[in-house]
Amino acid sequence: MTKRIALVTGGTGGIGSCICRQLSADGFTVVANYIAPDEEKAQAWLASERAAGRDMHIAMGDVSNYESCVAMMAKIKAEVGAVSVLVNNAGITKDGMFKKMPLENWMDVLNINLNSVFNVTRQVVDDMLAAGWGRVINMSSINGQKGQFGQANYSAAKAGMHGFTKALAQETAAKGITVNTISPGYIGTEMVMAIKQEVRDQIVSGIPVGRLGKPEEIAKLVSYLASEDAAFITGANIAINGGQHMC
Repeated sequence: MTKRIALVTGGTGGIGSCICRQLSADGFTVVANYIAPDEEKAQAWLASERAAGRDMHIAMGDVSNYESCVAMMAKIKAEVGAVSVLVNNAGITKDGMFKKMPLENWMDVLNINLNSVFNVTRQVVDDMLAAGWGRVINMSSINGQKGQFGQANYSAAKAGMHGFTKALAQETAAKGITVNTISPGYIGTEMVMAIKQEVRDQIVSGIPVGRLGKPEEIAKLVSYLASEDAAFITGANIAINGGQHMC
């Protein structure tokens, strides 16, 4: 059987890398998306992953730009093949009080966190429909569920993912495609672990299980949703936050 191909946007970052490695272990050929300024980092990442025996590829593309996504996906299809599993993982934050938030910060966060989901998914859904099988997994956030002080832009973008997921799930369910959202809480990535210890302690104090999540735990959930075993799950938003927010 030909290996299925998985694309992870923002795939060379902390959580993205864990997702890529898990999907590779699951038997997928994995393509990790990155942006042009990260070219050197991405090439080093790819060399390291291949040295470890993983079937990895990289694809440069600005997911906030529709034409860039068209070009990126055409290159992936020509060089690797049609994508069967898409993990919309790319994201940024530009925090600040709403009354002082410049339009640029609002638009940048909406473009990269939400519009990117349209830009990339639009390029793969036709092939999934033709194949009668596909998985779209959207990486949202606890703050898309509950909101967060100083993150009106990020919270709005991540909440928008939930509506997109539910709508597309209804459109594609009869064709063997599932569309789901994952909403992580605070995860122990390099970025979070670089926060001062006292700040991290305060964050952990608000998490009922008493610790940060692990990137590997997110990757395992992605793995399940990408599998045949999850074929009856679609249109769902799955919280993975240690009990910090329940709804």
